[in-house]
Amino acid sequence: MAEKGRTVVKIEGDKFKINGEFSYAGRVWNGISIEGLLLNARLVQGIFDDKNERTVSRWSYPDSGKWDPNRNTREFVEAMARWKEHGLLGFTINLQGGSPEGYSKEQPWVNSAFLEDGSLDGDYFRRLESILDRADELGMVVILGYFYFGQDGVIGEEEGVIDAARNATNWLVERGYRNVLIEVNNECDVGAYTHEILTPERVPELIGLVRSIGADLDLSVSASFAGGKVPTEGVLREGDFVLVHGNGVEDPAQIEAMVEQIREKDGYGGQPIVFNEDDHFDFGKAENNFLTAVRNGASWGYFDPGENNYKDGYQCPPVNWGINTERKGGFFDLLRDVTGY
Repeated sequence: MAEKGRTVVKIEGDKFKINGEFSYAGRVWNGISIEGLLLNARLVQGIFDDKNERTVSRWSYPDSGKWDPNRNTREFVEAMARWKEHGLLGFTINLQGGSPEGYSKEQPWVNSAFLEDGSLDGDYFRRLESILDRADELGMVVILGYFYFGQDGVIGEEEGVIDAARNATNWLVERGYRNVLIEVNNECDVGAYTHEILTPERVPELIGLVRSIGADLDLSVSASFAGGKVPTEGVLREGDFVLVHGNGVEDPAQIEAMVEQIREKDGYGGQPIVFNEDDHFDFGKAENNFLTAVRNGASWGYFDPGENNYKDGYQCPPVNWGINTERKGGFFDLLRDVTGY
């Protein structure tokens, strides 16, 4: 087994430290300090697969006519160094993915690193290991999401969800990964989860469980909320950092308002505020969601569902993990400018 734990992420106040130093240490952009931020991208399909024989053909590679989950992960790993060269220090990857069609009302595919009883699918975790290892080598931080609505129903009973969280966290602990932040579930407030324990009222139970299991790694844990929504008091109190989304936020001023609301809300304890999903761009403009978040001391995450029938972004398999479109280039060019990489 390769050595793990070369990259260590810690939280100090409202900032992130990587290997003992604040991220982007000393970096000031246009008079604004970005020290301690975790600029990131939503790249949740890095270990994607589809166990539904009726839908798996949707993700076929044009050059081979078939879907290949190992190729997907291999090409993801090959792209990571280039992302880092542009200043990307973090990315979100999910054990149950995200919608492979960008936005979906129904999810007939089956994409889950958990089995029905909450045990782990070895193929998924082998792919995950290759990504975490490369991130560890590169000095990158992974926001690892456990559960995704539309797929949590793969797990039969609530006890299976608890076991899944326990098993995944034990897997991280056994391998000694210290470059991982946990997002227990994506958008816990959307009302689409099968299991009650994945709702805002009860997800603090899982946040606490995961933190206790990961105590030896000083594992930081949270859960995210839907676009434009501010977390509940319970999740703010329990979470080690704050995860919010900018989807649906058309006016950058609303990003600033969200940050202010979080800081004024009961339960907020001064943790870092991280947008780890936002599908608004305008990277060539002086005002956009990315820059507004940064100006207000919040980290921001690029979410690209693609344009041409959802097939050229980072969300929709078969994914081209390169910087191969004008939109991707716009993000990474601005990221490089802001970070000085």
